[in-house]
Amino acid sequence: MNRNDEQKMQFILSIRSNGVVDENVLNALETVNRKCFLKGLFAQRAYEDTPLPIECGQTISQPSVVGLMTQALNIKNRDKILEIGTGSGYQTAILSKLARRIYTIERFKPLYEEAREIFNKLNLSNVTSIWGDGSQGLMGQQPFDRIIVTAAAEDPPPTLLTQLKVGGIMVIPVGQSDEIQKLIRVERTETHFKYEDLCDVRFVPLLEGKEEDIYV
Repeated sequence: MNRNDEQKMQFILSIRSNGVVDENVLNALETVNRKCFLKGLFAQRAYEDTPLPIECGQTISQPSVVGLMTQALNIKNRDKILEIGTGSGYQTAILSKLARRIYTIERFKPLYEEAREIFNKLNLSNVTSIWGDGSQGLMGQQPFDRIIVTAAAEDPPPTLLTQLKVGGIMVIPVGQSDEIQKLIRVERTETHFKYEDLCDVRFVPLLEGKEEDIYV
């Protein structure tokens, strides 16, 4: 076994040990090379189960958290998914292996442009990238089977909840940005929303508007 295979095996074992047991999700995590979404020295740390910095003061999430969020969505292969916060595009690429169509919104223009370029290189033809205000969702494509939010809100935004199909699932970190947040799963029923706490997480805050300035 070469070093790369060994790293990949350790990577998947680490993710499994953190509670990701869905085989489809694990296969997607094994298939998508995290290195494609990292630059410079950080690319050498792609197989570490840890968050890493990217441009615009953002991070690429810890792979086991990506796995747990994806697993909680319980994705079916015909699902249409809305992702709020494209970031590096890593989570998007995982989703693209499991669902029919992904709409992903990023507020930082440099991140949106870089991620779109990576999606093209990887031939992820079922991903539609949008530079915009993710806090407003995507009214023109609602309702969605699944919604995933990769930034923390104080409460699940009503604007996004209304764009969820009956029977649909949203996964979102909730809490103050300077405290430990809870990852929660919200399921829409015919009459109400069911909430379930999953685990403690730490994400950047969900912000309104879109940002054109280039940050490093």
